[in-house]
Amino acid sequence: MKIKGKVHKFGDNINTDEIIPARYLYTIDPGELAEHCMEDADPRFASRVNEGDIIVAGENFGCGSSREHAPISIKGAGVSCVIAGSFARIFYRNAINTGLPIFTSPEAVKNLKKGDTAVVNITKGEISKSGRKTVYKAEVFPGFIKEIIKGGGLMAYAAKMEQGKASQSRKTAGAGKSKKTKGGKAAVKKKKAGKKGKK
Repeated sequence: MKIKGKVHKFGDNINTDEIIPARYLYTIDPGELAEHCMEDADPRFASRVNEGDIIVAGENFGCGSSREHAPISIKGAGVSCVIAGSFARIFYRNAINTGLPIFTSPEAVKNLKKGDTAVVNITKGEISKSGRKTVYKAEVFPGFIKEIIKGGGLMAYAAKMEQGKASQSRKTAGAGKSKKTKGGKAAVKKKKAGKKGKK
């Protein structure tokens, strides 16, 4: 799977207050939060960002408070992924929980510029500029984390898993019931045949 989008470039230590200021934490609606995404880092970001665009930032992206509003606002703004030199640990976890793809690649951060079109191969953990052959490596997610992100976040993934289990249980129960019914019909036929023989 590949992601392709225009780069919006930020520096080091972008904290969660800059990603989504505390004055907007009265809501968790992605659409409302998106209107103020990155407002204290770039007041014009929300009006410039387009669906599928990519945020590229330096070290320690998402430092500060542990609010989940930060990745929710980024995802709500239509950003397809975030590439950074490193991520604050709590932001990293919250991003996965909300289904926001993030990639650690200091090399990509160094070489990608504002306005570039970046291409990210999620499966291989490879980042490049559109039309260029040079590839920058990024950390690859373990399989289960890829599934969580692909599923839209931890809650959506868990709900999907539960739905799958419930569906499998119904199939198993239905198969068992079918066997019992077939067995019961066979027994009835055998019993009737026995009675006819006695007569």
